Amino acid sequence: MNVPLLLNQFLDRAVSLYGDKKAIFSEDRALTYSDLNERVNRLSDGLRKLGAVKGDRIAYLAPNSLEMLEGFYGVFQVGGVMVPLNIRLKPEDYLFILNHSESKVLFVDQDLYHLIQPIKNQLETVKEIIVHYKEESTVETGYDDWLLQHSSEPFKREELDENDVCSLLYTSGTTGNPKGVMLTHRNNYLHAMSSMHHLRVSDEDVLMHVLPMFHVNGWGSPFYYTANGSSQVCFRKTTPEAIFSALEKHRVSVMHMAPTVLNALLQYYEKNVPTIEQQVRVVIAGSAPPPAFVTRVEKELGWEFIQVYGMTETSPLSTISTIRSHLKELPLNEQYRMKAKAGISMIGCQVMVVNDFGEEVAHNGKEIGEITTRSNGVMKGYWKNEEATMETIRNGWLHTGDMATVDEYGNIDIVDRKKDVIISGGENISSIEVEGALYDHPAVLEAAVIAVPHEKWGETPHAYIVLRENEQITEKDLIAFSRDKLAHFKAITGVTFVEELPKTASGKIQKVQLRKEYLETSLKE
Repeated sequence: MNVPLLLNQFLDRAVSLYGDKKAIFSEDRALTYSDLNERVNRLSDGLRKLGAVKGDRIAYLAPNSLEMLEGFYGVFQVGGVMVPLNIRLKPEDYLFILNHSESKVLFVDQDLYHLIQPIKNQLETVKEIIVHYKEESTVETGYDDWLLQHSSEPFKREELDENDVCSLLYTSGTTGNPKGVMLTHRNNYLHAMSSMHHLRVSDEDVLMHVLPMFHVNGWGSPFYYTANGSSQVCFRKTTPEAIFSALEKHRVSVMHMAPTVLNALLQYYEKNVPTIEQQVRVVIAGSAPPPAFVTRVEKELGWEFIQVYGMTETSPLSTISTIRSHLKELPLNEQYRMKAKAGISMIGCQVMVVNDFGEEVAHNGKEIGEITTRSNGVMKGYWKNEEATMETIRNGWLHTGDMATVDEYGNIDIVDRKKDVIISGGENISSIEVEGALYDHPAVLEAAVIAVPHEKWGETPHAYIVLRENEQITEKDLIAFSRDKLAHFKAITGVTFVEELPKTASGKIQKVQLRKEYLETSLKE
């Protein structure tokens, strides 16, 4: 009889083989895997007593806390679907997601509760709000007291199929509202099996959760590090100082993070030069870093740099950029260039860069095509959006919208984004959404937003603006206006005022021209 691939099996394995190991470190607490399992059972018992049944969506608005980590396994035991929320959105974004997902219960960290308060009375399906680290002035149920009211005994799990949806993750699109990506137990399970191999995960590892767990479960790390009995360090707030402190105190060996965080760590290291004795590897995704950045990480910090590529719709990782054994004789500068690329397909993934006719591009580092992939990690589809699902998955291949070249060694190198999504600090930003906010200003006649390089965030939105006749506004005022209208990470960081925007014959704004103009202007400066 085939055993279904279900994610709770990973925690079961950790409890069976590493139950007495102090492995979960959160704030000032140290828990064994058996302790974690007891808390998970209490959570599941509490959810069932709230009426949660198979298929119910359970939402989490929380940083990288112990409570967030145990949420995955506790929700799955009742057959629920985890809905992790991006902690950097605005109240109206949460209103849409919570109502669209039809979430029944919302767990929220006290530090983020103010984002829910303004929309609380407009929630259509949320029956209970439970607050982690609740303060006395907060009227909702406090998590700690609520958890203790429920049984830590082994929980009678809901019967599940591996193709049942386990998580619903909302991703920023290029148009309209965010789309809910449905990932199944099978998606996440097989992604974990492949990722743990490529990232060389073992029970000797100490993972620090730096990448937010709402990001495709922090790239699946709650699953494959747990499966291997690795230690895990959870911090509600991560600063460069806190990260280096954990590196020393817990001998952290691996971290997943956005390039911006790694850049902040480099800056902190320059000023403080902390001593880290253990080997450390950092797993990075987002905009391709310059080779010089990789060189600094490996030479100055002495850490191994691993670039990966993926998207929420693929669970997420599809490629990895490690140097294959037969290429290690290449000059070091060439190896660093290679490490900065998206790399090669991971086991279980087929990744191909194709032209407009669906033909694979030449491996010459010049011909540009779109990255497509098919794997066990490809999503079940978009929640309540069959049309978008069919647009994205065609003939079994998921079309990423990312444009890339392939070099002579088969390494994929991302060069542009087909849909003009801006990746800032690891977050996806829709240029169309930002443009829509700018159009609300009475002085703006036309707006086009592009990604421009930024030292700290990788890239940020920059606006090209045509003003209405006889209207005036400063760059500073327009930036402030966008910050009022949008989550701050989506706001523009610069403005170029122009007489007109370059357009095609059909009237479409030519953003390629704007990017070229911006780069030429910045080079002159």
